[in-house]
Amino acid sequence: MCKREREWPPCRWYTHIFILSMMQINATWCQVRYSIPEEMVKGSLVGDVSKDLGVDIKRLRAGRARIVSDDNNDCVELNADKGLLLVKRRIDREELCAQISPCSFSFEIVLENPMELFSITVEITDINDNAPSFSSKEIALDISESALPGAQFVLGSAVDADVGTNTLQTYTLNPSTQFNLKEQLLADGGKYVEMILQSPLDREKQSELLLTLTASDGGTPRRTGTVTVRVNILDANDNAPSFTQAVYKSTVLENSPIGSLVTTVIATDADEGLNGQVSYFFDHLTQQNSIPFSLNRTHGQIKVSDLIDFEKSKQFQINVIAKDVGGLSKSCKVIIEVIDVNDNSPVIGLTSFSNTVPENSPIGTTLAILNVKDLDSGKNGLVNCSINASLPFKVKSSLNSYYTLVTDGLLDREVVSEYIITVTASDQGFPSLKTNKTLRIKISDVNDNAPVFAENMYIAHLSENNEPGVSLASVHARDEDCDLNARISYYLSDSHVKEGAISKFISVNSETGIIHAIKSFDYEQTKVFEFLIKAQDGGSPPLSSNVTVKVLIQDQNDNSPHILYPVQTGGSLVAEIVPRSADIGYLVTKVVAVDVDSGQNAWLSYKLQKPADKPLFEVGAQNGEIRTVRQVTDKDAVKQKLTVVVEDSGQPSRSATVNVNVAVADNFPEMLSEFTDFTRDKDHNDNLTFFLVLALAVVSFLFVSCLVVIISVKIYRWRQSHLYQSNLPVIPYYPPHYADAGGTGTLKHVYNYEVCMTTDSRNSDVKYLRPVSQNLLSVDGGGTDTLTSVRRDNAPSEYSTLPEMEVHRL
Repeated sequence: MCKREREWPPCRWYTHIFILSMMQINATWCQVRYSIPEEMVKGSLVGDVSKDLGVDIKRLRAGRARIVSDDNNDCVELNADKGLLLVKRRIDREELCAQISPCSFSFEIVLENPMELFSITVEITDINDNAPSFSSKEIALDISESALPGAQFVLGSAVDADVGTNTLQTYTLNPSTQFNLKEQLLADGGKYVEMILQSPLDREKQSELLLTLTASDGGTPRRTGTVTVRVNILDANDNAPSFTQAVYKSTVLENSPIGSLVTTVIATDADEGLNGQVSYFFDHLTQQNSIPFSLNRTHGQIKVSDLIDFEKSKQFQINVIAKDVGGLSKSCKVIIEVIDVNDNSPVIGLTSFSNTVPENSPIGTTLAILNVKDLDSGKNGLVNCSINASLPFKVKSSLNSYYTLVTDGLLDREVVSEYIITVTASDQGFPSLKTNKTLRIKISDVNDNAPVFAENMYIAHLSENNEPGVSLASVHARDEDCDLNARISYYLSDSHVKEGAISKFISVNSETGIIHAIKSFDYEQTKVFEFLIKAQDGGSPPLSSNVTVKVLIQDQNDNSPHILYPVQTGGSLVAEIVPRSADIGYLVTKVVAVDVDSGQNAWLSYKLQKPADKPLFEVGAQNGEIRTVRQVTDKDAVKQKLTVVVEDSGQPSRSATVNVNVAVADNFPEMLSEFTDFTRDKDHNDNLTFFLVLALAVVSFLFVSCLVVIISVKIYRWRQSHLYQSNLPVIPYYPPHYADAGGTGTLKHVYNYEVCMTTDSRNSDVKYLRPVSQNLLSVDGGGTDTLTSVRRDNAPSEYSTLPEMEVHRL
């Protein structure tokens, strides 16, 4: 600690000034001492604190300088605009300090921003404004006529409220023909006077004497006080009482119960009889203040008669007079020391306090200045100040009886937004007394937390063909901060999808976080896409975080099955040939279909529409294979038309139909004769005459046709050998991106068919080809039947099943 001392020249009422400068709490300390006379009028100058403390006047104004006093002393006031300390009211030293010398009072000057504390002590010098005075107007003395010259009679003492040279100095007695005065010193330095007999008294000549006792002080001008001494001359009593001790010393605990014995004074008288009886009295003439004791006049016992408070009086000095019946008296002094008891709890005063602190405040930030005092003395008055060690604060001692509350750790409003600090001041007495003061400190928010989403990733499901503007998901983020720092807005990030900026497809409500679809989605085009949502708070600077939103487009049954085989064209129909000797389970053909939907919407099932009572064929519900279910009989029609319905499993389901023409025949001519009118309506009910005429016409036509067929076959073979060197496969048309559906119920195996046909009209000649393993009959729309040859290399038999092979587009 830095200490500096400065001597000031004597001026007006100043005696000396010591300056110990302290500019900031916990840095240096400053104590200024002024000396002024009492009786100064209001507004009188005490001192220039701005100059003496070395503090600029602007600093006094900006720091809101004010006086802080423990005992609410309002004798002086501070003029912060001029930096002067002025007398606020008339100062009476005797009122403030009584007989205590030197007389002074202290206070502190507090500055803020930053906090500074200065201690000021003002000493009051005494002036001779009080004259000596006696407690009564008359002193009555009973003196025996047998009193010998030199006998002493206690007159007591006058009281002068002044101190030093201004207090009581001398006594004079008038007239002084028979008595002289002798001054005696009290143990505390005071004076009392005894009257000494110079010549014997004669009661018969004069039974009463009236004397004037004058007390004078040493002030300028001198002041005096008088009292009349009335002397009653008694009959002879030549022995005065005598105490066993000149001074009695004793101790008493403060707060002792009333009636407690303190001490006993003893005086003896050599006389006998009534003249030897002694009575004890308190000398109230010399007692300035009331005393909490009583005296037994007969036995000399001094007991407690009132509450004793160490904080008010630490010692009592009592003059006890022993007087016999003859009027002779003697005095002694009783000194009673009061022993302090720890009966005062510490008192906590709040000099300065800031109840709000930012959460990013550095360690050591001052929050409050506390003034802690205890009125007890010794260890009973030593005070320790503390708080809960688990809190991020601590209490430091600054000046004597001053403590500062500072931060001692990092603060986090999101963990603890408010602290209730209990400051405990405990003394060192036994038992120790404690005082608590509660301080409530709020932690103000700083934007130190970014928004946090409730989930690491949001997955939204959206059905295709949705309406624009539909809500597909909602994101939510939470910010640990408060107020504006916790106000969250939601934005789309700059991520992109294939079709363009994400903002063309998705929008987000900046306040609620609800995500809307701007356009309608098609599962067959887009099945899944992702984008980022940014959550940003309203702090300065703002903090943000991102989250991924994954949107899964859910398929709807919006596509009907598509027939891949048999191919349905307007020009011709495909017919399958089934031998009459076909076994049960003979594979006739397979219907192949696909559905561009997915999942259950793409699971296909096959069934025959309106099957006959005893159907010859059945279709596999899962694989679409058309097989025979029984042996072929003569009653079975040669030409049969099967309608296969392909249906998916969606809700509601969608379906497609395909017609499959089947010819039951062992050879091609038989099949052809029955199949020429395959495409006609079988429900025509022609009459018998029409058929007979038609039969004759056909027989004639066949004869001519045979010749044409033979010629046509020759021409066909020639064209085959020259124009078609390789077989051209004709297979069903597969849409783009079509793949084998595997276990979805669609085509599991790929079949390869080779078809040859003519381009003639229905009425053209038919050329018989060489037998192959399986035959297809293509019937064009005009009614012309053309044999389609399906070749298979290395076929084991004519009716063997088609092998699996790769499909080639024609």
